[in-house]
Amino acid sequence: MRVFILCSGRTGSSAIIKACQHIENYTASHESLSRVLGKERFAFDDNHIEADNRLSWNLGQLHNIYEDEAFYVHLVRNRDKVAQSFMKRFYQPRSIIDSFCEGIKMVSPENLNEKEKLQVCYDYVDTVNTNIDLFLSTKTKKLNITLENIENDFPILWEKIGAVGDLDKALKEFKVRHNSSTKRPYSFLSRLRLILVREWRHLKLTIQSYR
Repeated sequence: MRVFILCSGRTGSSAIIKACQHIENYTASHESLSRVLGKERFAFDDNHIEADNRLSWNLGQLHNIYEDEAFYVHLVRNRDKVAQSFMKRFYQPRSIIDSFCEGIKMVSPENLNEKEKLQVCYDYVDTVNTNIDLFLSTKTKKLNITLENIENDFPILWEKIGAVGDLDKALKEFKVRHNSSTKRPYSFLSRLRLILVREWRHLKLTIQSYR
């Protein structure tokens, strides 16, 4: 059986995979196929646990391939904390919140004030979580896990998927900070560099469209 941990990101997905790596009868990885294209993007081995917040944008394909045969986990965290965590990731290269703002909302972060950027973060979190909730409404093998209640919820997952291994060591992983998002001061020059990169990319696409 394959287990998919679906989430918005910034919810402890790295930690839960570290915990799952103490399971002996499953492999476990974090975003292992996120850069793969086509059908191979979903070519996960059997008896594998995968956490990847970007799968929330591929739920239709995930359903077509695995339907109700897989076990699905919706990993959530306090909405305000998730939004605040994403706020710290604006202007980071390949940041999903930066891409969501400019690519989906069609607004450059440079044109938004702090309050508006925080609203973008809330929009992103709400979009992903409602998409996952709708996807799971037709599934029978599923479990909601809350990061704030992880020490009680994770053993339930362990039992439901028939995990074999060291549960005590697995639970200790949640006391370690994994993939933490610390506030980084972004200088004027670093922001300017990202703006120039964006504008150059847009210019190249415009030139190509006229060829």
